[in-house]
Amino acid sequence: MAETSTGERHEFQAEVNRILDIVVNSLYSKREVFLRELISNASDACDKLRYEAQLDGNLMGDDPDLKITITPDAKTKTLTVADNGIGMNHDELVANLGTIAGSGTAQFAEQLAEAEKDLAKKEKADMSLIGQFGVGFY
Repeated sequence: MAETSTGERHEFQAEVNRILDIVVNSLYSKREVFLRELISNASDACDKLRYEAQLDGNLMGDDPDLKITITPDAKTKTLTVADNGIGMNHDELVANLGTIAGSGTAQFAEQLAEAEKDLAKKEKADMSLIGQFGVGFY
């Protein structure tokens, strides 16, 4: 909000759809960038599961191998990026997928940093999260 010299207050206005178009076209000017974003999200999901499994050994289930698969389908002209990482619940999907500059990974990294401060004398988790930009997808 900005205040004028007469004391009036005016809120900043924006056309969200137009800003989204500008941001996406600026960030994704190269076609392969979207794929890097999806792969980094999948990698972070696997890293988060690996970290959480240190606290709860039951999370890994019967398949302890973390995987990212990329499957092309020429017939439908699609590329599917899938992982068996931590996943997202409904609230996380709503909060993160449609929010520009909001990153669940960045929030998780902040929580991890706080936890590491509390456990400074113990072994730190090996976390190198990638997707902290928060472009969002819809």
